[in-house]
Amino acid sequence: MTTGKERIGFIGLGIMGLPMARNLIRAGYALTVNNLHPEPEQALAAEGAQVARTAREVAEQSDIVITMLPDSPQVEEVVLGENGVAEGLKPGSLYIDMSSVAPSTARKVAEALQQKGAEALDAPVSGGQVGAEQATLSIMVGGSEEAFGRARPVFEAVGKNIVYIGGPGAGQVTKICNQIVVALTIQAVAEALTLARKSGVDGARVREALLGGFAQSRILDLHGQRILDGNFQPGFRINLHRKDLRLALEAGREQAVPLFATATAAELMNSMIAQGMGDLDHSGLAVLYAQLAGLD
Repeated sequence: MTTGKERIGFIGLGIMGLPMARNLIRAGYALTVNNLHPEPEQALAAEGAQVARTAREVAEQSDIVITMLPDSPQVEEVVLGENGVAEGLKPGSLYIDMSSVAPSTARKVAEALQQKGAEALDAPVSGGQVGAEQATLSIMVGGSEEAFGRARPVFEAVGKNIVYIGGPGAGQVTKICNQIVVALTIQAVAEALTLARKSGVDGARVREALLGGFAQSRILDLHGQRILDGNFQPGFRINLHRKDLRLALEAGREQAVPLFATATAAELMNSMIAQGMGDLDHSGLAVLYAQLAGLD
């Protein structure tokens, strides 16, 4: 541990959480971890992390606690439930949720922890498994500016594009917007490459041409290549992206904002999950399009 660095607790060591926690260790932070399954805990223990039995114990040993969990119910249970983070936080502690959850959950947690003398930030990320491994994540932050300033060195150990958005819940609203754009762009790329293939045109050359024009995007670059290669090993699973679109549609109803295209993308993902394809990477939307187009 480098002198002066705050002690960090990390809860949730999945596809994203494990490499993020590993990057914090590499940055010199003393880390205490907790996970539902023991294998990632053991891997990080071999690299110098301490393992805690409960979320409360993580908080008791940490100045800053980070969670990276699947959805709102898990965050509420881990933070506000029995033996949760809230029971172990000391006054002056900072809680950072880097999961993708409902904005209302972020605000609820922030209010509950404020009553205990602790601050909370919602700081969801974008960039997938590769971004987590390479510490190049985009981080969207909601909460107080003072807490953001305190957390910035921690964010810099796991990400590159770090943006303070606004008050509690603002980071989660931004992540929802991000997931809408990503889902609809993947859908567009899948449609375009499926049309090219069904028309007997070389999809690789179509992608190359589009990358040189106004249709160029990181998704066309990376996920377009995944689609051409038929490589749908998960960097970000359909199951999780469908969850994020559900959060977007709920927020749209709350704010009376029509989200027509988002609803279509969510239904396509629902169809994939119903067919047992929910663990494919979200670029796997192309598999469904190929089926519907009568392709192998």
